[in-house]
Amino acid sequence: MKIVVAVGGSILLKENTHKRFTEYGEILKSLADGHEIFVIVGGGRPARDYIAIARDLDAGEAICDDIGIEVTRLNARLLTLALGEFAYPKIPHNFQEANEFSAYGRIVVMGGTEPAHSTDAVGAILAEYVNADLFVNLTSVDGMYDKDPNKFEDAKLIKEITADDMLDFLKDKNQEAGTYEFFDTTAIHMIKRSKLKTVIVNGFDSKNLIKAINDENVGTKIIN
Repeated sequence: MKIVVAVGGSILLKENTHKRFTEYGEILKSLADGHEIFVIVGGGRPARDYIAIARDLDAGEAICDDIGIEVTRLNARLLTLALGEFAYPKIPHNFQEANEFSAYGRIVVMGGTEPAHSTDAVGAILAEYVNADLFVNLTSVDGMYDKDPNKFEDAKLIKEITADDMLDFLKDKNQEAGTYEFFDTTAIHMIKRSKLKTVIVNGFDSKNLIKAINDENVGTKIIN
């Protein structure tokens, strides 16, 4: 399959060490033997810290976004180091470059692309651009819940949901980065229009990536 994987910066940088990069590097290398892999890496806490400083310096939101994008690209470079010769050595700045780099038969790793696009959106747009078979979003929660699982013990994991229902569910929610409900609406619209098979899973357990690819019962599936 042709697979696009979006991994949150909070997943890779939670411990602020190389360990998570190495762990995912090994899994991605094992998957590359039978699949064509693209990876989008988020910014995580470092991006939020730099953006906060930029805002304190009265930077506009577009400049703040640019700073966050640069951090995602640094994180992408770290993952290419973990992948070694399995990764294309250059970080794409746009979707055309990502598609061109994939012709070399290596894993393509990228960060953000332009202001106002989260890495969720970048992953979904890239998946449409390269006509991917599967989009896997590795996040910090087990999937989408009917209410905040951090506040409600009876919160239930939604195993399957359509893109339309997901948009309707999120319309009145807090969609700022870092909140449990957050999944970029631009990403959902892209998933809807391209009928993209999508799975949202907890990335703190790296084996969930393999489970999602094997179509096992894990996380939340966005269905047509």
